[in-house]
Amino acid sequence: TLVAPETVFFAFDTWIGRDAVVEPNVVFGPGVTVESGARIRALSHLEGAHVSRDAVVGPYARLRPGAELAEGAKVGNFVEIKNAEIAPGAKVNHLTYIGDAFVGAEANIGAGTITCNYDGVFKHHTHIGANSFVGSNTMLVAPVTVGDGAMTATGTVVTRDVPPGAMAVGRVRMEVKEGFWTRMYEKLKAKKLKQQK
Repeated sequence: TLVAPETVFFAFDTWIGRDAVVEPNVVFGPGVTVESGARIRALSHLEGAHVSRDAVVGPYARLRPGAELAEGAKVGNFVEIKNAEIAPGAKVNHLTYIGDAFVGAEANIGAGTITCNYDGVFKHHTHIGANSFVGSNTMLVAPVTVGDGAMTATGTVVTRDVPPGAMAVGRVRMEVKEGFWTRMYEKLKAKKLKQQK
C-alpha cells in the first residue's frame, strides 16, 4: 500500500512485497527489497537494503547499503544503519548510528548510541548479542562485542568486550564546581565586549 504514491520515489530495481505499507515522502535508491507486511514510515531513505516481513523503518530513518532488517526488527526516527544486520525483534528506536555491526535478536539499542566503527584507516565490526540492552548514549568503540543478555549503562564508552550477562559502566565521575560558570561567563562576556569596541 502506498499511502501517497505521488510523493514516493523508486529506483529501477525497487521491490516491494504484497501488503507492505509505504508512507509519504520515502526515497528508494538502488538495490532495495521490502518484504510483505513491512512498514516504511514517512520521510525515510533506503538504498542497498533489505527489509524483512513485519519490520518497521522510520520515520526519518536512513538505511544505507548492506542494511539487513530481519523479521519484526524496528529502526526508528533519526537512525542510520550501514552494512549491519538487525536480527529478529531487535529495536533501534531513536537517534542512533549502527555501522558495520550485528545486533542480536530482541536486543534494545538506546537513543544516541553510536558504533564507532572507523579508526581513520579501517572499518571495524561491532557485535551486540541477543537480548542485550545498550543504554542511551553508549559509544561502542569497534572492534568490540557485547555478549548475549549483557547491558551497557547510559553514557558508557565501551572499549573492550562485555561478557554475556554482564553490565559495563564507564563514566567519568561528575564534579560540581560551585560558582565556576558564573565567574567564567562574566569573564567571557567582558572579553567579548572588549573585542567589540
